[in-house]
Amino acid sequence: MQIIHLTTLHPRTDARIFVKQVQTLNKAIPYEVALVVADGIGNELSEEKPYIYDLGSLRIWRFCRALVGPARAIRFIFKKKPVLIHFHDPELIPLGLLLKMLGHKVLYDVHEDVPLQVLNKYWIPEVLRRPVALSMSTLEWLAARFFDAIVPATPKIAKRFPSYKTVVVQNFPIKSELLLSASTPYARRPLKFAYLGRIAKNRGAREMVHALGSLRHLPNVRLEMAGRFDPEALKDELCILPSWSAVNYHGLMTRPEVAGLLGNVRAGLVVLSPTQNYVDAYPVKMFEYMAAGLPVIASDFPLWRQIVGGAGCGLLVDPMNPKAIADAMIWILEYPAEAEAMGQRGKKIVDEIYNWDTEAAKLINLYRKLIPS
Repeated sequence: MQIIHLTTLHPRTDARIFVKQVQTLNKAIPYEVALVVADGIGNELSEEKPYIYDLGSLRIWRFCRALVGPARAIRFIFKKKPVLIHFHDPELIPLGLLLKMLGHKVLYDVHEDVPLQVLNKYWIPEVLRRPVALSMSTLEWLAARFFDAIVPATPKIAKRFPSYKTVVVQNFPIKSELLLSASTPYARRPLKFAYLGRIAKNRGAREMVHALGSLRHLPNVRLEMAGRFDPEALKDELCILPSWSAVNYHGLMTRPEVAGLLGNVRAGLVVLSPTQNYVDAYPVKMFEYMAAGLPVIASDFPLWRQIVGGAGCGLLVDPMNPKAIADAMIWILEYPAEAEAMGQRGKKIVDEIYNWDTEAAKLINLYRKLIPS
């Protein structure tokens, strides 16, 4: 029998879903754990890793996707008859409720604070954002009463769900996954910085590029940027900026490629805007930079200050001020020994506290309670 992790939005290489959850569970429980995606790339049915099934591309109008994706998913589920479905997208909540009514065990994995996220969705007319956010909050609250368990990514998100069926599984990095033995010694690395993840206005995209303009006197400085633009049109806006010439854009990268990139830069940037969705969140990429032994340049939010300031593993800046970001980048370059020491302190705290091992144990224990041995 199978357990399936279902997503119609995330890529098949998603770090939380596939790299951490699916691969961990596939080794830890006596069931085949598979991933079901909708990207049009095709099935991957190798014996060397968990199976990946493809429902076909859903590159269609958003509202059509919300209908077509669940329809394809339910046909697949009826065919495979999995013992448990663990889904990862809020647009699949109605499907999850239907599957629960049909007798399936269903888990809802909540990656983001969805109602808050809706308030920042550029494609939703502003006048509709609050009503849509309230509707999503109500839908999640009601649906949670029926699902077998809720798996939020942060303690803050967990507060919105019934505590008796909620297990927080934070998205901390896997120890040493992003630390290459062949990485360039820190003092010999080129004058490069890294930004990984979704590239959006509220994630500091403009400010990072503008910051590079203050480093023109250092012509070899580069920002290695990897991820997808949201929206895609943002790339056109950034490309016309003079300082874009100092950006090396990589698109989406595999985990080994990410490890290679992080082993050849001086620091990682996580300068997210002070929105409600970010100020109380644990930024995954920040912990990944720390796991790779890099100092971080991070937004000066109270929660982040406790982590970065407490460990002495980076510099905190006003994320809306490109000059402050640039000054932090210059400091990293001018004081390489101190910067390297910051990176090592960050790695130490990830190895001791902020790592996937403890989160994996919570997820495995939840599964063992929900499914027969």
